[in-house]
Amino acid sequence: METTLRDYPFRCVLNLKPLVDFWEQCTGAGCGKDVSHSAGFREPLMQIPILLEPIENLADLEPHRQLVSYLMDAVFPRALWDTEAMAAAVPFTLSPFLASPNFEGLLLNGDRSYRGHPCLAPDEYVRKRILRAYFFILKNCYGIEEGIDIPEIHVVPDPETGLDRYFSLTLNTRFVEIHRVGAPEILTPEQRETILANLNQPEVLRQVLPPEQFEFRGFVAIKAMEVTDQKVLAALDRDLIDKDSFISEPGFARLQQRLRTLFRMPDLTSSLAACLEDRVLLLNTGCHMVCNCIFTASRHVEAEVFDGSVFDRAMENGRILRVPDLAAEASLTTVDMDLLEGGLRSLMVVPLHYQEELIGTVALGAQHPDAFRPTHEMLADQLVPRFSMALARSLDELHKNVESVIKQKCTAVHPTVEWRFRKAVLEHLESAQKGEASELEPIVFREVYPLYGTSDIRGSSHARNAGIREDMTNHLSLALAVVHAASEVRRLPILDELAFQIVAHLDRVSDTFTTGDEAAILGFIHSQVEPLFKRFRELGGRVADAIEAYRTAIDSEKGTVYNKRRDFEESVSLFNERMSAYLDAEEAEAQAIFPHYFDKHQTDGIDYVVYMGASMMETGEFDELFVRNLRIWQLMVACGLAWHTEQLNGSLKVPLETTHLILVNHNPLAIRFRFDEKRFDVDGAYNVAHEIIRSRIDKATIREGTERLTQPGKISIVYSRLEEEREMRLHVAFLQYGGFLNDDLEEMELDDLPDVKGMKALRVGVNLRSSALADRLQRVMDSLAQSAPLAITC
Repeated sequence: METTLRDYPFRCVLNLKPLVDFWEQCTGAGCGKDVSHSAGFREPLMQIPILLEPIENLADLEPHRQLVSYLMDAVFPRALWDTEAMAAAVPFTLSPFLASPNFEGLLLNGDRSYRGHPCLAPDEYVRKRILRAYFFILKNCYGIEEGIDIPEIHVVPDPETGLDRYFSLTLNTRFVEIHRVGAPEILTPEQRETILANLNQPEVLRQVLPPEQFEFRGFVAIKAMEVTDQKVLAALDRDLIDKDSFISEPGFARLQQRLRTLFRMPDLTSSLAACLEDRVLLLNTGCHMVCNCIFTASRHVEAEVFDGSVFDRAMENGRILRVPDLAAEASLTTVDMDLLEGGLRSLMVVPLHYQEELIGTVALGAQHPDAFRPTHEMLADQLVPRFSMALARSLDELHKNVESVIKQKCTAVHPTVEWRFRKAVLEHLESAQKGEASELEPIVFREVYPLYGTSDIRGSSHARNAGIREDMTNHLSLALAVVHAASEVRRLPILDELAFQIVAHLDRVSDTFTTGDEAAILGFIHSQVEPLFKRFRELGGRVADAIEAYRTAIDSEKGTVYNKRRDFEESVSLFNERMSAYLDAEEAEAQAIFPHYFDKHQTDGIDYVVYMGASMMETGEFDELFVRNLRIWQLMVACGLAWHTEQLNGSLKVPLETTHLILVNHNPLAIRFRFDEKRFDVDGAYNVAHEIIRSRIDKATIREGTERLTQPGKISIVYSRLEEEREMRLHVAFLQYGGFLNDDLEEMELDDLPDVKGMKALRVGVNLRSSALADRLQRVMDSLAQSAPLAITC
């Protein structure tokens, strides 16, 4: 049958005899007590036998309270009786029969019942009391000292403030004795093992040791000590682990009530502010908090609103600020006036930092002046790490929510412009919190300078087509060898016709081969030739060898000969990998000089675009000096790409040649993020001209000729305005002086392209034997090798 813990199962009886025995022992043993003191109550005790026997009714003690108090001198020093909270009570029931004035005033009602309530729920409280009794039994009767000291915490409302106060009751069981009812219980080894395995389960313990077999006699001495601060701080720790303490109205109200208890101020109000970029997120009990995000559960205020306020002063100094009386402050901002009009006179602002960065404030206010003292500031110091960690955790969760929206709607975002996307997402979340359906606001950067460069593999299409031709020729030749071998063994006109068809395909490959022909030829081979191999293999000999040679040469994944194309693609892949790694290393150094948007693409070669301007900077700081610096950087990068091509060709299966082009445009333009395509594009009809030029200029030819502008080993610089030419000539001259470029600068006009007219160009050769260039590139690549697992050597 399941046992219940609702009622306390042990019999506990008050008995003063253990204390009387103590005094008797002192009389004869000289235990440090005055013998005459004990002799003074020996005779009265003989005349009051009730004091030497178990006392069922505490009222029986009332006529003898003075003598009982006299006896208690052994337990409670008289010097402390009027200042400490002490009491004597029935064992384990804690029913007091004697209490000091402080104990009575703090913890007892007029009928000597306890005020307030235990800190635990009723069932748990009884359960802990039962465990305490069993631990006492196990220690004193069976030598099992595995139990722990279970704290007795009592919650009492303060009569003046109504706020909870917490008291820890320390129990001294020196004068408690255990009396057995019936024969002593001898524990078997199995029972001991059961007890040790279930020390926290009173239901199991009472099956082994029924409480009816034990009776507690004597009394416990109780000392009460206030632990309000410790309990409240521990409760705050638990609350702040739960994010709802910040973002839900009940959670924040519970936090505020604990702060009132900690500061002993029933009218204390609290508020929490989080700093987030250029805004402040306000959380307080006045907010309507129903969401699970600190951002969407808050009111948002621009940070500049707080300039000069008490909050600004506290954050500026980084220290707790106490304001004795807001009304007496020399100058009040709008924020300060709002506090004053809200009924607050005293204020204490506590800055919160995480990893040396200011992340918010906790503000405590009261309705009367001079409410906060230096001791309150000491208490507030203990709040700082607790609230800082909790707020930092909540802000981190907010950042994760923002990142999630950015990834969902924008994929990866370049770090330089991430701030602008975060701002748009925050506005979007705020609108959603207000119930206003909205998409992310347009992300547009105006007045930005574009820089474009490309390094293409010269003749990549021709090289790829040549590889396809050679692979298809080899494939058809292998198929023809199988058919010829079969025809020599068994002369059949159908085999001659099949050979005729294969030869016709070979002629087409060598003559007028197009992209569509590859699929047609493979379809012919897979449907007309390969199905015959099973029957051909039966012919044995040379036919089987020809089929085996065919099978060996065919790529199992591609279904065709793929040797030359694989060589070309592996060469292009290795080239792109090396060029991309080098460009990343160069771009990292340029990014450190001044932040900018950078995007690159790889196909047969590599191209990149850079945008930079004041609108892309969160601070708005910008200087055109950095644009000119990046144009020099472009030229140096093009030199590096050409140098790497030269160095890399020795290790490529198919040697490659690269051409390098830079487009110069001094006119700033606007770019817009296209959410549907998840990329930036120029914005506005005027700016589209730049995109058109960028997409077509690599096909440009010299005016009135057929020569392509871009040539291997040279850098082509395309421009349209005189000031653009002048600047680039200066940059070229500087790099020629440094040994990066040859002294072969050319100036030329370009043929018109569709919708692109009047373009001009400079062209200059790269000094591929330059030691200065090699030294610089070695430094860049060494830097890359140290920061990435891929080691690349020049």
